[in-house]
Amino acid sequence: MRNSMKVAKWEIKRNLKNKTFIIGLFITPILFLVFMFIGSMFGDSDTAESETTTVFINDQLDVYPALQEVVEQSELNWEMQTTELNESEVTDLDKEENTAYIFIDEVGLQSGIIPVYTSDEIDPYFINQVQLLSAPLQAIKISQLGLSEEEAATVMQGVAFIETTEETASVGESPDEAGLGNVERLVPGIFAGVILLSIVFTGMAIFQSASQEKKDKIAEIILSSLTPGDLMQGKIIGYFVLGLIQVVVFIGLILPFVLWKTDIPIIEYLLVPETVLLVGIAILSYLMFAAIFVGIGATMADVTTAGNFQGMVMMLPFLPFIMIGPVLSDPSGLVAQIGTYIPFTAPGVLIMRLTMLEEWPWMEIIISLAIIIVSILIFMKLAGKIFKVGILMYGKNASPGEIWKWIRA
Repeated sequence: MRNSMKVAKWEIKRNLKNKTFIIGLFITPILFLVFMFIGSMFGDSDTAESETTTVFINDQLDVYPALQEVVEQSELNWEMQTTELNESEVTDLDKEENTAYIFIDEVGLQSGIIPVYTSDEIDPYFINQVQLLSAPLQAIKISQLGLSEEEAATVMQGVAFIETTEETASVGESPDEAGLGNVERLVPGIFAGVILLSIVFTGMAIFQSASQEKKDKIAEIILSSLTPGDLMQGKIIGYFVLGLIQVVVFIGLILPFVLWKTDIPIIEYLLVPETVLLVGIAILSYLMFAAIFVGIGATMADVTTAGNFQGMVMMLPFLPFIMIGPVLSDPSGLVAQIGTYIPFTAPGVLIMRLTMLEEWPWMEIIISLAIIIVSILIFMKLAGKIFKVGILMYGKNASPGEIWKWIRA
């Protein structure tokens, strides 16, 4: 194990000094931030470019302070002013821009119709925004009726039509609570998914590392001081640490921006036991695929000459994406259950299912984890046999038949 740790440290130092690795380490989160910033910039531009609407109010009910308070709380882009003009005196609005006149009197209060005069060129959302002013006027009508505070609160509460599903209704959960629960489940799943992809992408570099050492003909030198098993294990450990470094850099750059832009308590949602299990699944996934990559990488003379067989092996971590549609639409369905028990798809499918499901199927989780762990042990053993022979073979890529002979030996 000591030799394996030496190899791991060597791989870590070698890659951290590699300009390509350093650039790739920062370029992905930076590009992600750039696109997020551009999107938010365009989103904010609409608000920034919207002109101020001048609103003149003829107030005959002494309700202007209450209206002004509503506008300030709603952060409407209005400039409010009082006016003594009557309705008949409002003329030539066509010559003005972003201007409105509102006339509030006892007649309008009793009829429930408040006249609003607007210029032709005005914010298209103004007529929706002005509806916010109805609350203070409703309060005046309620006070005139002499209702108690409880009765007034009930009337002011109003009625809202909200889309409700059979699931949320059966458990007595409001739609807002259901939506919050979905976000709460998504955050650990997304976090585990980021770790899974980052570590797997870094683990794929083992493929190139083993092949590059064969191409440069330094494998014999390395193996003169340690065993093929030590070399293989050292590579797996080293690239695992490099993957974690990528995750830390990615999250360290992205998380502050996300916290700044959203009101979701992401840190609170991450500090739950479910996150530990999901991250554990991601780590097990790396160990399984890393064993496959390091073994197959040793069978190639050069990455650029990789055959169809080696190319197919490189695609194994992406098999769960084939099932993403059926799994997300029905996390408890047959396709999702089958994907949970296939070694190559189990980690990805399991993370997707547990992110979507409210109640976790613990028996299926235990069986799936057992399959993954057994697969890791089997692939590690097979990879050791392949690596031992393949790392010293030069001049050509090993065929599937040759690899099978090495496994059986």
